[in-house]
Amino acid sequence: MIYGYARVSTVDQTMDLQIDALNNYGVQKIFQEKASGAKDNREQLQIVLDILCVGDMLVVYKLDRLARSTIKLIQVLDDIQGKGAHLVSVNDNIDTTTAAGKALFGMLAVFAEFERNIIIERTQAGLKAARARGRVGGRPLSDQNKVANALKLYDAETHTAKEIEELTGVKRATLYRAINKRKEVVEG
Repeated sequence: MIYGYARVSTVDQTMDLQIDALNNYGVQKIFQEKASGAKDNREQLQIVLDILCVGDMLVVYKLDRLARSTIKLIQVLDDIQGKGAHLVSVNDNIDTTTAAGKALFGMLAVFAEFERNIIIERTQAGLKAARARGRVGGRPLSDQNKVANALKLYDAETHTAKEIEELTGVKRATLYRAINKRKEVVEG
């Protein structure tokens, strides 16, 4: 089966160019979506990725219709190939059923790893520089009085975690961390 995926970022954009290109390629079923490429949870993309089977093909007008970052694109391509399916990008002249398409995919994977490593290096350098200036990263610490009140409400077993969050302003994750920390002290 040959599936197509078309996406635009905003409601006022049109998919006509993409749809025409997919139809000209011979796509049998097109999934359309109006959502930002930066969003990871695009419903129509997930549906088409879920139904791909061995020998199927997913056709897009351009690779940036699938993902905005190289890393995310590689993840999508890995998902497609993991199912034994193939990807074609009409405008980018990429077809993973060919040796050249597979080679280009391999090069994209190398660049994705490079991009990821550069991001890690920059983040680490930024954190090191901030620490050298006396800045400590991370979330601000919770008000311990609020956490203590939240723990009392939790211990009373009269409120749900959601209600405790609403009453005290202490996030559920913070409450659960405090509960676990208390358990570690008791067990340790």
